[in-house]
Amino acid sequence: MSRTIGVDHGRKWFGIALSDASGRLARPLEVVKGEAQVLDRLADLIAAEGVERIVLGLPRNMDGSLGPKAREVLKFVETLRERFPISVETWDERLTTVEAERYLREAGVPRRRWAERVNQVAAQILLQSYLDAHRPGNSDRPGEKTE
Repeated sequence: MSRTIGVDHGRKWFGIALSDASGRLARPLEVVKGEAQVLDRLADLIAAEGVERIVLGLPRNMDGSLGPKAREVLKFVETLRERFPISVETWDERLTTVEAERYLREAGVPRRRWAERVNQVAAQILLQSYLDAHRPGNSDRPGEKTE
């Protein structure tokens, strides 16, 4: 499997995670402020790391429907598809921010530092979920990709 980037689309900040070359493990990478900056950063990572896929978290409502934030993300997906000649997919990210906040709390990260980290940890969680579901031989795909 090739490298995959996971992106958590926040209000101001975009969290970025990157898989290892085997496609088994996701690690939080960084947080980037602003859409133009994240597009530039993704271009750099795609070139430098040999990335072949971007997985963007799609924030569905708890009933599975798409709200205003999900529609904003889908618009950004189209921007990514127009700009980059690699696969761009969405992945259900319900509750990843809640899980990221719990992780930061349990890790003892001071709350004042959460804004810097919550999006990148959420990106890692959604990317790891995607990688686990797409591991060869895994027929149980609870977060099946969405389009």
